[in-house]
Amino acid sequence: MSNPDTLIVGGGIYGVTTALELRARGHSVTLIDPGPLPHPLAASTDISKVVRMEYGPDELYMALGDQAIDGWHRWNAEIGEELYHEVGILMLTRTPMQPGEYEYESHQLLVKRGHSPQRLTSADIAARFPAWNSALYTDGFYNPRGGYAESGRVVAWLVEQATAQGVAIHTGQTAAEIVREGERAVGVTTQEGQTFNAGNVVICAGAWTPVLLPELAGAIKTPGMPVFHIKPPDPSLFEAAKFPISIGDIANTGWYGFPLHPREKVVKFGHHGVGRIVHPVTGKRVVTKEDEDALRAFLRLAIPSLAEAEIVYTRRCLYSDTADTNFWIDRHPRTAGLTVAAGGSGHAFKFGPVLGGIIADAVEGKPNPALARFKWRDAAHEGGDGARSHVLPGESQLQSS
Repeated sequence: MSNPDTLIVGGGIYGVTTALELRARGHSVTLIDPGPLPHPLAASTDISKVVRMEYGPDELYMALGDQAIDGWHRWNAEIGEELYHEVGILMLTRTPMQPGEYEYESHQLLVKRGHSPQRLTSADIAARFPAWNSALYTDGFYNPRGGYAESGRVVAWLVEQATAQGVAIHTGQTAAEIVREGERAVGVTTQEGQTFNAGNVVICAGAWTPVLLPELAGAIKTPGMPVFHIKPPDPSLFEAAKFPISIGDIANTGWYGFPLHPREKVVKFGHHGVGRIVHPVTGKRVVTKEDEDALRAFLRLAIPSLAEAEIVYTRRCLYSDTADTNFWIDRHPRTAGLTVAAGGSGHAFKFGPVLGGIIADAVEGKPNPALARFKWRDAAHEGGDGARSHVLPGESQLQSS
């Protein structure tokens, strides 16, 4: 086979959407991944990921989220099955929302953009969302535009589409080193002893990125976040109409939850916080007793009916984390022919329908307003996702006031 225009390393949501977009633009594309796809350790692989627009005052991410939701509806139509579930986004606070706070600014920006989030009182919460402790939560809103995607199944479908469109996908190939000729990347060698050459190399390796590119070790960290699948004693309380995507004062607690899964019949909770650094190759991806204790402390206050519920599965999801939690999508400043698409920072999957276009523009050197935010930068740059808590699960502000 002649050398492809583009070699993509990694078959998660970044890699496979990039492969599809570049193929649609006429490129010949090869994608390599250790496999299987979806990869069981990839951040993209799970039963569900949140799809939301709420990003505090950040208009770029809200606009991209809005555009992506249109794309999720298109994908549902193409799939012929609902893998994106528009159950809505519930954001609750323990004190009245105030200017400058994540929830307040999200609400205001939604209104500015022409959406109709529904403001909630404690009485509204008690009537519509009875699993939540309405004595604890006094304010918030419900946005019907948003929900969750069955992420692992979405990646599997995208891989099928890529294969059907002529992307050459090689699983069982673990990237080991970038092949360079002078100051240009010309391919990748793998641990399995293969060399894949290409005109352009795109690294979409998630948490494995700083392993392949040690120069990014200071810019991209790999914290692991605890994820829990819970069997609710009363499943009716957690049906989507009563328990949509639910975010409980996340800036103070870090916790968010999903409705009863249509197939797995579990309620999923994850923590969006600092996490614990885990090496992507040698680290143990285990959820600890401390993580479980923190979850149960949150549930006892916020959702009492789940406080002692059975946990049927746990997972530690590795983020590819930048200092500012903005994505890292740019051509390498010192190596021609090499593009890096990483830094998902725990919130990239929702943008799946628009990610491939952004990354393909970076590869081709085309202008895209989002790329100014995601460019190669100083690792100490600050800003980013206002939802991101900077407390460990065990240090969350859970005490009742």
